[in-house]
Amino acid sequence: MTFGFASSAATSLSASPVSAGSVNNLSRILEPAEWAAAGIPLLRSPREVVSGLHARHGPTPTTAVVAVLDHEERLTASASFTRRTTVAADGWEFRNALLAHLRRVIPHDLRRRTPVRTAVLLYCREGDERWTEEDGAWMWGLRDACTLHGLRCGAYITLTRGGWQVLGDGRGGRRPNSLSQPSSLADTSAEDDSAPVRTGGGAAEALRRSAAR
Repeated sequence: MTFGFASSAATSLSASPVSAGSVNNLSRILEPAEWAAAGIPLLRSPREVVSGLHARHGPTPTTAVVAVLDHEERLTASASFTRRTTVAADGWEFRNALLAHLRRVIPHDLRRRTPVRTAVLLYCREGDERWTEEDGAWMWGLRDACTLHGLRCGAYITLTRGGWQVLGDGRGGRRPNSLSQPSSLADTSAEDDSAPVRTGGGAAEALRRSAAR
C-alpha cells in the first residue's frame, strides 16, 4: 500500500553510499501504520497545545519542541532545540537529544507502575504535511525517550508553512505555521484556527481509521 510519502529534506543532505549504518538508521524509523498501532493518546485540545508551545518557543524550521503534559493536559515543562541538519535523520540520535532535554527540565517517572505524564513533540520543518522519513525518525525517538524517562508517548505534531498537523488523527490548522510570529500566551485561546490544512492523503486517512478502532 502506498501512503504518498515525501522525501525528507534531511535525508537528501546525506549522499553517502548504502552502508550498515544507513540500514540501521532505517530500522529506527516508525512508519504511519506502526505509529497508529502504538495507541498514541489523542490530545483533547491540540490547537491550544500547539498555540501555547508556539507562543513560548517561537519555533522556526529544524526546531524541535518537546513538552510534558499532566493528566489534565496542562503543560508541566517544555524545552526546544535545533536539529543539526548536517546529520542524517536517525531515531537514535533524536532519542538521545530528546532524552537529554527531558532530563534537564523534569525528573523521570521510572518508579511509577504506569506513566502519569505524557510527552508530546512539535517539530517545525520545511516541506508539506506529508509524512517523511525524518518524521518517522522523530516518532521513533519520541517513543523511546518516553520509555526511558517513564512517560507516556504522546502526539507528534508537525509545523510547516501550511500550518500544523497532528500526525495520526487528521486534525490541524493554518495558524500557527512556520512563518507565524509568536503571539502572547494571552492571545492563544482567541486565535481563529477553524480552517483545517490538508491531511496528507492516504497516510493520514489510514491513521484516522486505525485510531478510531
